[in-house]
Amino acid sequence: METIQVVLDKQLLQATDRAARRAKQNRSALIRDALREHLRFLERRALENRDREGYSKHPQERNNWEAEAAWPQR
Repeated sequence: METIQVVLDKQLLQATDRAARRAKQNRSALIRDALREHLRFLERRALENRDREGYSKHPQERNNWEAEAAWPQR
């Protein structure tokens, strides 16, 4: 692991320390977990945006699947 320096305002630092105590982990572990989670969120959002752009450039044809899924008449 590498050691870095991060600047936090006083309120954020206090909230971080409270959350770390509640989670029974140290500040560094809490920040690592939060950063991992945020990076996963950013990746998921990027993939969603990519998909959204793709579908807007190449929209799906609308099919009437209800007719295909209907029970046959006897």
